Amino acid sequence: MRAAVEALAAALRGGLDPDADPPRSVVPVRRGQLLLMPAEWGRYAGVKLATVAPANPGRGLARIQGQYLLLDAETLTPLDVLDGVALTSVRTAAVSAVAVDALAEPAAARLVVFGSGPQARSHVEALRAVRPVSDVVVVGRDQERARVLAAEVGARVGSPSDVAGADLVACCTTAREPLFDGALLAPHATVVAVGSHEPDAREVDAETVRRSTVVVESRETALREAGDVVQAVSAGACEPGELLGLAAVVRGEAKATPDAPRLFKSVGMAWEDLVIAARAYEEGS
Repeated sequence: MRAAVEALAAALRGGLDPDADPPRSVVPVRRGQLLLMPAEWGRYAGVKLATVAPANPGRGLARIQGQYLLLDAETLTPLDVLDGVALTSVRTAAVSAVAVDALAEPAAARLVVFGSGPQARSHVEALRAVRPVSDVVVVGRDQERARVLAAEVGARVGSPSDVAGADLVACCTTAREPLFDGALLAPHATVVAVGSHEPDAREVDAETVRRSTVVVESRETALREAGDVVQAVSAGACEPGELLGLAAVVRGEAKATPDAPRLFKSVGMAWEDLVIAARAYEEGS
């Protein structure tokens, strides 16, 4: 995880432009969606084919499945095929950690995680890699799954009101409506929301967006796919021009407003998969 965080941050500092990513292709099918995510950066190109099947957890299968094909950028020769589920799990949490490392208070120690699946688990690991997280609260709809995750990561089970005392909040769910009241957030809190890439779904409310410095991977992509942002803009809680790009924040070209919460809204982009797939390939070669 630490290597993934470092690879993403280094790529952004090195000039990678998230806005150069082609739009994600989303094809509805009978039982879910097919996602196609191509990208190119430096010596590599690649494409992820992922599937989203909402009914799969009830069958004992992963909700998201897929494969990643890594290519040589000069010749477009295939170099490697990676497990798309494992790659997505790492890259989503790693990009959140890049944002938290750039935005959160250095001493941030108390983390509230919404969700009890693979992304929640990965986010605990990733945020512990960049901040001295010592107190973790898990909030989940399924109490048994929440208890299992809490036992695995050394946490306790809590409720949405626990965000009032949180330094960090990670929203890692399939929720389509806000998970907590944004008025509860402390002025120093940093929130990451990663659960959706659909404009009609959101994990945080308009109050969270209104109070916060909002950072996104790409302004254009967020205004197209990030329901947390799209709906807040529609409600007048945020202006599109107020959104900060992650690359600018990592490079020190843009800064959060002092004494106000910080929100990083991620939809997951192809450049993130490519950077981490390339690092994995190089480390395995």
